[in-house]
Amino acid sequence: MNWRTTDILQQIKALTVYKCVNALKLVFSYHLSRWVKKPLHWGLPFSISVEPTTACNLGCPECPSGLKKFSRATGKMAPSTLKKLLNETGKSLGNMIFYFQGEPYLHPEFTELVKVASDKGIYTTTSTNAHFLTPKAARKTIESGLSRLIISVDGTTQEVYENYRIHGKLEKVIEGTKNILAMKKEMGSKTPHVIFQFLVVRPNEHQIDDVHKLAKELGVNEVRLKTAQVYEYENGNELIPNDQAYSRYTQMENGKWRLKNKLLNQCWRMWQGCVITWDGNVVPCCFDKDATYNLGSTSEQTFTSIWRDKSYQNFRGSVLKSRSEIDICKNCTEGTKVWAS
Repeated sequence: MNWRTTDILQQIKALTVYKCVNALKLVFSYHLSRWVKKPLHWGLPFSISVEPTTACNLGCPECPSGLKKFSRATGKMAPSTLKKLLNETGKSLGNMIFYFQGEPYLHPEFTELVKVASDKGIYTTTSTNAHFLTPKAARKTIESGLSRLIISVDGTTQEVYENYRIHGKLEKVIEGTKNILAMKKEMGSKTPHVIFQFLVVRPNEHQIDDVHKLAKELGVNEVRLKTAQVYEYENGNELIPNDQAYSRYTQMENGKWRLKNKLLNQCWRMWQGCVITWDGNVVPCCFDKDATYNLGSTSEQTFTSIWRDKSYQNFRGSVLKSRSEIDICKNCTEGTKVWAS
């Protein structure tokens, strides 16, 4: 059985009749809302992203964690915060993503958090820079039941890698990758499904073929190429790739730059999931990095009451009405898609 089939089966394994019915409610209410242009919503989230920690060892230029420029409180998630959330949503969740801002493995109880979700039959995913994937951490990762492990590797030489992953060491990424793959073999585990994620920017776009070769040499399951979001793009940006196939932006005749695709007044994310910050606040999506649109606190309210609250419905309605007027949406388009190889 190949890796793709194995991963698909893991996702199917996480489904139940209840989750499927819930997902159908989300899909139906989403498309009905688009049609009538009013926010109608049924069901609980199918996917939730949680933020283990805001701490990070790197200094990536387009990331609040790396820039150390958060306008909100920073810290790490308490296990009780996650358990309370899962007691309410675990029955409906098909997928839980353990990543928002920060490096997950800097949370001292990260794998314990993952295990809480895995034990509830939820497909679990995280994204890491792999600097802390020691043999011990690799073993604990597998024991946690983590379904998918995304490893950021944005260059195949140190010079290129550190151009974006500032303070990072490519040798640590490769070492961490080898550790998780060796431990999978040693423990006879089919999980986690290991992905190399390559954020395509101008300094590394010439190494796309090389990252595929590196992944094959190491035995990584899959390579995914991702377009990069940059904050300041109107006058161009040194990170925007020359190859437009991997760019979210395009240059106009007047020399200015704009998003390549139109901002449609719709967003599936507003119906199927949300993000929970380390301190339990609910925000609409991963583009709200500073939690500007804080829709409620799970430490003060039940998640269900927040999810169905009028303020959340109003936000969904604003997306249907004029998404271009919402600041966190202005840099998000279909250009965020990932190319898989």
